[in-house]
Amino acid sequence: MVTVLDLDVLFYPCPQKGPTFRPKVLEMGGKKQFPYMVDPNTGVAMYESDDIIKYLADTYGDGTVPIMLSLGLLTAITAGLATLGRIGKGNSYIASKVPPQPIEIWACEGSPFCKLVRETLVELELPHLLHSCARGSPNDKNFSRKRGFSRRRTSKILTRESRCLKALKS
Repeated sequence: MVTVLDLDVLFYPCPQKGPTFRPKVLEMGGKKQFPYMVDPNTGVAMYESDDIIKYLADTYGDGTVPIMLSLGLLTAITAGLATLGRIGKGNSYIASKVPPQPIEIWACEGSPFCKLVRETLVELELPHLLHSCARGSPNDKNFSRKRGFSRRRTSKILTRESRCLKALKS
């Protein structure tokens, strides 16, 4: 839903056994359940994917939830099937140094390359500000204009994402 609405979101990753942010979720919300969302604009905090999706649609959109995000259990199953080839990726914790400021990433959640980078950020428990760049969105157009390329020249995008993934792993 974040990508659909072209929202920028600050993520605090909570991989299993992650020592930094998992305990904060328990402290803030009262239970270790994920996802957990806090909207600093409204003060709303909540668990449950379906509730978060509906909240985002109502608060930052026109209230419409795309069909593929509104199927409840079927949505969860199809999302799980999409990650079968990478079982466990993005869940385990790898010790790292937390940077003084969150890392900024421009990505489209639907991109398999961006997914790999985000999984690595989560495993390293690195806070990151995600600038959603769905194809044709205002963020995508602004990013492309600033960087001097378009979606038609995808080799630059793929190269940039590959370098980003390599840099995160080193």
